[in-house]
Amino acid sequence: MTAGLLLLRLLLAGLLFGHATQKLLGWFRGLGPDGTAAVFESWGFRPGKPMVLLAGTCELTAAVLLATGAVTPLAAAIVMGTMTVAAVPHGPNGLWAHLDGYEVPFVYGALAFILALTGPGSWSVDHALGASEMSGVSWALAAAVVAVAAAVPALLLRRRSLRTPAPASEPLER
Repeated sequence: MTAGLLLLRLLLAGLLFGHATQKLLGWFRGLGPDGTAAVFESWGFRPGKPMVLLAGTCELTAAVLLATGAVTPLAAAIVMGTMTVAAVPHGPNGLWAHLDGYEVPFVYGALAFILALTGPGSWSVDHALGASEMSGVSWALAAAVVAVAAAVPALLLRRRSLRTPAPASEPLER
């Protein structure tokens, strides 16, 4: 079971690292902060660039914590909160990713919840520091509550910005 939890943590951490660096650095055919900001703004997350930096930093932080198995409930809360926000613009499209649905953020968030429930395993910083008891139903539910509480402000800002037209872009000088 220890090897399985390590592999699960590393898989999720690797995927989050990829998503974070697509946003923050343009790696892995990502758009970088400016390009991703335009996408975020089209989803109603304005201003886009600060939201991109926040999302990318959250994903990168969670990736490092999960990879090392450190403060696993916090790492899970960061993933679940970020993925809750990421899922919302795709909600109207249904579950499946090939239809621009919320499948990917749902799976990442669910995996994070499962890691909060099971704990990171004995090959982890948490175990080495004697914090193995930071898992189970109460820790997973606490992580989920923190995740929702952290997601609410971004979702409220999105809701407000969707009600307010985006500022007109400045005409280009010729």
